[in-house]
Amino acid sequence: MGFGFTYNEDQLALQKTVRKFAENEIVPVRHDYDESEEFPWPEVKKMHELGIHCMNAPEKYNGVAFDNLTLCMVTEEICKACLGIAITPLANMLASEPVIFAGTEEQKEWWFSGICSEGQLASYAVTEPGAGSDVAAISTTAKKDGDYYILNGTKCFITNARHADKYTILTTLDKSKGHRGQCFFLVDRNTEGLSIGKSEKKMGMRCSDTSELILDNVKVHKKFRLGEEGDGFKLAMAAFNTSRPFIAAASVGVANGAFEYARDYAKERKAFGRPIADFQAIQFMLADMAMEIEAARLLYQKAAWLLDQGMVAAHLSAISKCYAADIAMKVTTDAVQILGGYGFCRDYPVEKMMRDAKILQIFEGTSQIQRIIIARNVLS
Repeated sequence: MGFGFTYNEDQLALQKTVRKFAENEIVPVRHDYDESEEFPWPEVKKMHELGIHCMNAPEKYNGVAFDNLTLCMVTEEICKACLGIAITPLANMLASEPVIFAGTEEQKEWWFSGICSEGQLASYAVTEPGAGSDVAAISTTAKKDGDYYILNGTKCFITNARHADKYTILTTLDKSKGHRGQCFFLVDRNTEGLSIGKSEKKMGMRCSDTSELILDNVKVHKKFRLGEEGDGFKLAMAAFNTSRPFIAAASVGVANGAFEYARDYAKERKAFGRPIADFQAIQFMLADMAMEIEAARLLYQKAAWLLDQGMVAAHLSAISKCYAADIAMKVTTDAVQILGGYGFCRDYPVEKMMRDAKILQIFEGTSQIQRIIIARNVLS
């Protein structure tokens, strides 16, 4: 089966709209939000109005029904402007993946009605102080109590947690069973016993909320359990396999934003009487950046295309996420180098882009974890 990544007229029109929105609404305020570390509610509300608030929401629930390739294209555009602002709708998408895979009609209606119609936020609560990339090691418990489950534990590094209205929370029903004893629950913000702990002071994505989620005897009805008991780990992996191309697209966006700024700067900045872009050392850096960005874009496009064809994409999802995250770190570092002393100053955006890029090698499975997944697939 052949494949192609030519965008149709509707996709190109959407890309143009999102690019214009990012340039006009996000770029002018990204520095201020990074400095103040305030949550970007005005921009979040504008993204909801534009229809990119939760881009994987089914059309049936007032979503937009983007395919994965289109979704990645939009992700690249908004992350090119600012990863910190763009991560909020991406977190909504990740939190929604288990609901899409395993939710009942009642669960989907409850989940998406507020997110799509009212612009509510969602959080994907998996990571814990003792369990990051090792999802099977989570300790948050769910104990059955009649028609209810009682949840106890602490989640950390949870994006959107402080401002979310709904959470998909991974728990263990029986830790002795490892990943086979896990289960997801849908939990409302106002449920008694659910509270928000400390917010993290981060290197990058500083306007994005990253907080603890504390569960103290949180009582959840069985109708809010996703899938069967023991399905949790499987759903978490399915969500990551789908979302990793989005993170790859986000990485390409950050890298491309830094590349374009450094390229334009190199054509204007003069040294020894001529633009530094005339020097082969700078030309080779820009050439490498362009090649790496293009290769990363093609990888996420192919992974997204495989998902759209209903094909197995776990291997390529890991490859695309790992490669794109690594080149985002490299390209942003090179962009800072091209700007020299100015690149090291917060008045210029490449410094922020370099700080933002680091998290792309860490969340949703570190680059090292991706290599384990890739190696396992290669050797099987």
